[in-house]
Amino acid sequence: MRSIGTLLALAGLALAVTLFAQADARAIFTLVAGAGAGLILAGLFHILPMLLNALAWQALLPGRTRTHRQATLFVMTCAVWVRESVNGLLPVARIGGEIVSYRLLRQQGLRGVLAAASLVVDMALSVLSQLVFALAGVGLLIAAKGPGGLAGQLLLGLLIMVPAGMAFVLVQHAGAFETFARGLNKLAAGRLVRSVDFSIRTDRAVRAMYGRRSALAACFGWQIAGWLAGAGEIWLALMFLDRPVGIATAMAIEALIQAASSVAFLVPAAIGIQEGAFVVIGAAFGLDRTSALALASARRLRDVTIFFPGLLAWQWTEARGAVPGWAKQRR
Repeated sequence: MRSIGTLLALAGLALAVTLFAQADARAIFTLVAGAGAGLILAGLFHILPMLLNALAWQALLPGRTRTHRQATLFVMTCAVWVRESVNGLLPVARIGGEIVSYRLLRQQGLRGVLAAASLVVDMALSVLSQLVFALAGVGLLIAAKGPGGLAGQLLLGLLIMVPAGMAFVLVQHAGAFETFARGLNKLAAGRLVRSVDFSIRTDRAVRAMYGRRSALAACFGWQIAGWLAGAGEIWLALMFLDRPVGIATAMAIEALIQAASSVAFLVPAAIGIQEGAFVVIGAAFGLDRTSALALASARRLRDVTIFFPGLLAWQWTEARGAVPGWAKQRR
């Protein structure tokens, strides 16, 4: 998997270099340099979507757990920060961040069953909420440009993904953890009995969470709010790049860029794919190649200002074998 990730990263880098080489690099640099610290501010705005995603994840936990030091909003936000940092920058196929965030919550003292169950339900709802957000983005594109061309292709692709998202939820209802653990235990000649027991309890916790409709609705609502807040990054970045757009256009661009990045989950940091998506999607909303690549550069600056420190925090945490001091305050 690591070698595949490396190859995909190199291919994506080659694509990104090609895109910038075919554009006016000096004009792109001038736009980005002219925006200056404004692009850093646009990147820091991502703290708001992370906070909303933390509220979504926290909503799935039982009431007493949410107010306990093991899963305060601050702790959950730190876990989301590290999760997004790992998934956003490393070749982990968008699941490594979930594993790391699970470890962080366990180190904080949250029960393993609750941490695992809430994580997988949050992931499933995230897939569905992103589909809704992406469909809204396509709807805005259709309203602006009509149903043909790029809009029609994107709509067809998203409609194909809807059954996959629903299947993900149904599989969780069917006791997928127990089935998988029993299969591994059989291959290991009965040496993984404890894993089977943990999987059974996790499946029960997952079904219990799906039975709490109000919690599901809260989680889904906060996730949608998080996706919508992400449009603020696009709106601010384009404003500082002197290419202002309406909030609806910013939302549509963000929705479609996020969808493209998710489809390219095997490519580390969606390098190349994300830049190409900015060019194609930006063109659909009237952005020239130079402006689109300047906006893509602003998104990469966000990765540096938000996600790279998240990786450093994760490594510091792993080295200490515990959640760092900034996540232990407010106990």
